[in-house]
Amino acid sequence: MANFTKKAILQTFDRMLEEMPFDRITVSALTRECEISHNTFYYHYQDIFDLLDAWLEEELGEHVFDISPDTGQEAIRNLLCACREKKKTVYHIFNGLSRDNLERYTFVTTDRVFLPYIQKLSEGQDVPEEYLLDVAAFCRYSFLGFFLEFLWNNMADDIDALSAKLYGLLSDFVTHALEK
Repeated sequence: MANFTKKAILQTFDRMLEEMPFDRITVSALTRECEISHNTFYYHYQDIFDLLDAWLEEELGEHVFDISPDTGQEAIRNLLCACREKKKTVYHIFNGLSRDNLERYTFVTTDRVFLPYIQKLSEGQDVPEEYLLDVAAFCRYSFLGFFLEFLWNNMADDIDALSAKLYGLLSDFVTHALEK
């Protein structure tokens, strides 16, 4: 029953994100729409931001979190395509989050992607963990810049060209950084 309820909450949240900016979605409105009690909501999620975390995990997980040297360009392409498919929802989140929350979500998500990727590429090399963290941070900032430009361009960029360029630059940088 708990999984059914969580799924219902996530589906209701998804529908609400399509209709309105994130900052206008309240726990009260969501529980009313989902026909559950506040207690039921708080049994599953700490707050609306915890729900957003779970929703992002579900939406992005299949597109992003398993990046490898063989799948990196495809993962970026899939992420950008998924954003374009849910364009209205993405802008409702992007425009409805404070800058601090937006940066936190972006940093946490990209760190979960880039650090394991860089660690995998550095296997067998004597590279300090602190240096790997710095390389991952550089990749995070690069990706964030490309992603923000994609959003500012109304997601009109050629996704194949953009993902090839971004992944090529990131790959070259990481390879060169690990050779040092």
